[in-house]
Amino acid sequence: MTEAIKGAAIDRSDKPGNVGLLLLVAGVIVGAAIALGFLANEWAQPLILAFLALLSVIGVFSLLAMSIGLVQLSGKSARNDLTKTIVDEADDGVIVTEADNRILYANRAYQGLSGARTVGDIKPVERLFSGGSDVSEVVYRLALAAREGRSQTDEIRLSPPLTGKGDAGWYKVSVSMTARPGGKNATLWRVRDVTREREGQENVFQELQQAIDFLDHAPAGFMSIDPDGSVPYLNATLAGWLDHDLAKVGSGGLLLKDIAPVNAVALVSAISGQPGEVRTEVVDVDLRRRNGQSLPVRLHHEVAFGHDGKAGPSRTLVLNRAPGEAGSDAGTAAEVRLARFFNNTPMAIATVDASGRIMRSNAAFARLSIGVPASTLGALVKETDWTALQPALAAAGVGSADIKPLDVSINGEGDRSARLFVAPVIDGEGGEEKAIVYALETTSERKLKENIDQAQKMQAVGQLAGGIAHDFNNVLQVIINASDFLLASHKPTDPSFQDIMQIKQDGLRAASLVRQLLAFSRRQTLRPQVLEYGDVLSDLSLMLKRVVGDTIGLDVRHGRDLWPIKADVGQLEQVIVNLAVNARDAMKPGGRLTLRTSNVSEAESRTYNYPSMPKADYVLLEVEDTGTGIPQELIDKIFEPFFTTKDVGKGTGLGLSMVYGIVKQTGGFVFADSKMGQGTTFRIFLPRYVATEEEAAAEATSWSPMW
Repeated sequence: MTEAIKGAAIDRSDKPGNVGLLLLVAGVIVGAAIALGFLANEWAQPLILAFLALLSVIGVFSLLAMSIGLVQLSGKSARNDLTKTIVDEADDGVIVTEADNRILYANRAYQGLSGARTVGDIKPVERLFSGGSDVSEVVYRLALAAREGRSQTDEIRLSPPLTGKGDAGWYKVSVSMTARPGGKNATLWRVRDVTREREGQENVFQELQQAIDFLDHAPAGFMSIDPDGSVPYLNATLAGWLDHDLAKVGSGGLLLKDIAPVNAVALVSAISGQPGEVRTEVVDVDLRRRNGQSLPVRLHHEVAFGHDGKAGPSRTLVLNRAPGEAGSDAGTAAEVRLARFFNNTPMAIATVDASGRIMRSNAAFARLSIGVPASTLGALVKETDWTALQPALAAAGVGSADIKPLDVSINGEGDRSARLFVAPVIDGEGGEEKAIVYALETTSERKLKENIDQAQKMQAVGQLAGGIAHDFNNVLQVIINASDFLLASHKPTDPSFQDIMQIKQDGLRAASLVRQLLAFSRRQTLRPQVLEYGDVLSDLSLMLKRVVGDTIGLDVRHGRDLWPIKADVGQLEQVIVNLAVNARDAMKPGGRLTLRTSNVSEAESRTYNYPSMPKADYVLLEVEDTGTGIPQELIDKIFEPFFTTKDVGKGTGLGLSMVYGIVKQTGGFVFADSKMGQGTTFRIFLPRYVATEEEAAAEATSWSPMW
């Protein structure tokens, strides 16, 4: 068999010829020629010429023998023999072919893989691996890589295997291009039997499948929870308890809030730890089945925290504590009821030690600390409130029961507050626990109180404005009457006639504003009517130019085919004038005030990010300036009465509050968007007026043609 493989290989390392022998012969001839030099001249010259001729013939023969491979250098031949021996004894099958698949070399391992007994039985790789379409596709890819001069490695699954034993065999085949002397290229193929490795991997995979199957059908639930609230793993037992589809798990389709109420989510999310710590918490909560029913469970929730302090995916064991389940008894049922009462109570409850470190807490307390990585009361409340809370904890630590409740502010996003009740723990009952803290969140109640106080301020402002408006209205009537008297005594061609007319018009407009003040103070009813925005702005254009002055540019852009609105004319004019005055005060000379009107359909209203505004048809008025802008921390306060960013004596803080009240009374919405250094844009959305059937019938009845 070995001889057959050697016969298949092209190897010229065993050809006759030796350079050393030729050099020895040449040396002998040269020595003889030198010896002849000592002979007589008549004999020496012919003999020397003969020896030199013989030496030339030997040299030419040696060069010809080396060029055709009959003679080789002994060092290179030794190296080739060593390389050939290594490849012959290699475990991987090696075969070298030319472009026409003519075999140049095949080692012993390849002969064993191919089952060849003679040189003629050896097959190239393309013929050795034949079978289904998957095998042919892999062989084609390898052959294509060889033709393109690329190296490539693939695995082939062959059924039955080359040995004929077993169901299938796995082979790793690699191909590369090798350059040969004379400019011809050869293809080097390597074939390795990896069947045992693949069988070992399949055994490991089967064992893993068995472990997963055991975990899926264990008598307890298992799940994993990511820090973002998603559930990447849920075993079949827990999915059966909750009646959820396992297909949703792992694809981002199942979240913790889908299988747990808010209380349970808050308790699980509130668990925190130190960098590098692994924490295991036992939590009694209710999970939610798909039909909405509750399932009492105990969670053994283990979370590993990285070196950066961030939590990783959890490993959570879920025990079913419903009545009738394995391990349930009267004591367990009582414990479950107590845990459910404790976690579902709306009052936040926590136990703390003498330093304020939170030992245990319920779901309501966890919700109170959402967004605050608080493991102590000092981290939960504001620093000033913590200073006031420490004496209360100290009093509870010595058993004092008469501790007054404290109103504190909660750290984190939003302006939240709570009322804390501190009670002592009975000696010997709680170990390190020294006090029980009960907390009621008072954020909504506090904001409601602030709104009531604000409403009372607005009522006072309305009463004040109403009283002043009556007196001011009397003054305006005198001005208007005087204007009428002057107009009667001046001709229209008189240069003063236009000025007197402007005084009267401004007086009438001021009287209209007074009516709005009276209406705002509930002393006079409003008179809304159907209006066109364009007409209102056209009537106000001259007054607006005088309001903003000569140093501020005014640009009014009317939308096309504007829908009608229903509002009080004077009220609407007051809104526009107030916004124009504020814009003027916010701009330096050279600024520009732009007023734009447009229709906003219901579909377009969805594109505005104003959650408080219902989706409907509106007519939009935008008042845009190029002023200094409003800081984001103040943008929510600008509509409050008496709030102003102007200097003392330059503003009352009532202008924008009046704008807000008027727009709201009209059924509209007003919003402000601002960027520091770029300006502010006020957007007023008034509902589109659509006449009802009764209004349309009344309008048709009131109109009669003139014949």
